[in-house]
Amino acid sequence: MSLSEARFHDLVDAAQQAVEDIFDDSDLDLDLENSAGVLTVRFENGSQVILSRQEALRQLWVAARSGGFHFDYDEEQGLWICDTSEEPLGELLTRVTREQAGEELEFDEL
Repeated sequence: MSLSEARFHDLVDAAQQAVEDIFDDSDLDLDLENSAGVLTVRFENGSQVILSRQEALRQLWVAARSGGFHFDYDEEQGLWICDTSEEPLGELLTRVTREQAGEELEFDEL
């Protein structure tokens, strides 16, 4: 069953807010910008991670230095899961933050 538009937006909003909160609570020197459903995280070294919603596909897309990743929401697990690697969103964000900012942050709930 595909997500309703309202539920999709609620889930993406919640995921983006959780990501913002984790970065806000960290000691990393970064800029966060959330505009028109796109969350951009700019690290001190100039690299960025971008989380955007793809409404037509009901997907959450992540662009990082290591590539682009597309996530579908898994209702059973309550997680966003990558459609190719099956990596949960939280694990990917932990990995790309380590790769791009050299810091270990926990994104367990995503």
